[in-house]
Amino acid sequence: MSEQKKTLGRREFLKKAAVTGGAAGVAAVALSQGSAEAAVVSDGGKSGYRETEHVKTYYDLARF
Repeated sequence: MSEQKKTLGRREFLKKAAVTGGAAGVAAVALSQGSAEAAVVSDGGKSGYRETEHVKTYYDLARF
């Protein structure tokens, strides 16, 4: 009997890649000690549409 090389098939490769990726995700979550907080945007109490110079330039180029 002759020895055959054991090659990794495409399906086995994808299975192992999925397991490795999942393990990396779990490790990242487990190792993160800090807490995340949302940034608070202060716009001076104004909300809604603002027509800035950038927007005016766009309107001029788009012919609105």
